[in-house]
Amino acid sequence: MEKENIKRVRLLRIWEILKQESDEDHPMSSLVLLEKLKEGGIECDRRTLYSDIKVLNDFGYEILCNRKTTNEYYVVDRDFDIPEIHILMDAVQAASFITERKTEDLVDKIANLAGSQRAEVMKQNIVKFNTTKGSNEHIYYSVNELATAINNRKKVTFQYFDYDEKHRKVYRKEGLNYLVNPVATVFTDDKYYLVCYDEKHGNLASYRVDRMENVAVTGEDINETKESRKFDVGRHRTQAFGMYAGETETVRFEADKSILDPIFDAFGEDVKIISIGDDKVTFSAEVQLSPMFFSWCSTFGKKIKISGPDKIIKEFVTFMTDSLELYKKD
Repeated sequence: MEKENIKRVRLLRIWEILKQESDEDHPMSSLVLLEKLKEGGIECDRRTLYSDIKVLNDFGYEILCNRKTTNEYYVVDRDFDIPEIHILMDAVQAASFITERKTEDLVDKIANLAGSQRAEVMKQNIVKFNTTKGSNEHIYYSVNELATAINNRKKVTFQYFDYDEKHRKVYRKEGLNYLVNPVATVFTDDKYYLVCYDEKHGNLASYRVDRMENVAVTGEDINETKESRKFDVGRHRTQAFGMYAGETETVRFEADKSILDPIFDAFGEDVKIISIGDDKVTFSAEVQLSPMFFSWCSTFGKKIKISGPDKIIKEFVTFMTDSLELYKKD
């Protein structure tokens, strides 16, 4: 190997070792660093090491040093801060569509972003979430295929299933493939969904990614529509309850101030709230009408009321009346 190439490899390896195995609490002595280089087949003396670290610092690869009899080196700057890594680890644990096995693998990889010295400590301090995990081990493959299709604007095919009372898969359409125009993937309520344009019904539909099998990108270009082109993920999440798509309507509400937090959670913090008394507010929001939306309204009992339009009020009353029928005694 040419001398210049050897130097490049040595510089790269010094940076890799220090970034992965050192931090301000665990500096690495020059003797240990030289030994690790030797284990990797790279010969280096102390003077050359000092020179190489100076070169790395000159080019912006910040390596700090504790001046001692044997200098100690460490890297502080990382792609992710410790709080950011904790958030990522918690999010993976809370995501029900990721299986137990893949959750453990992914948490390990995320923890290692903090460097090997801190990774074990972080994993020991993990608080296990009481989340029911899915069993579809093909989820990564499905996500990759969907991302490829969306990026390349191609249609995708897949099989879609539900579970019966004996936990067996029951395939919709008798196991025949769906062929859809993918628009976006959306993570909401601990579930991962594909939003796509349904040519047959002329609207947007949502499918759970963990209920998909044999996902494949086709060579067929997607058929864009006015609705799919103007699709906005953030807006869709505040309109569609439980990802149940429906007709979009502007609905007026009256509510107690005590449930403002759930209102902001559902419709976003930008929703315009108008006070109409000491304890009451009114607001309007665009929603996609569905049983899940009416279920959300009924969750708060007398603390929220649909005040218009009249046709939405009638639909809600019908929904509640039909629900009450289940509890009427013969």
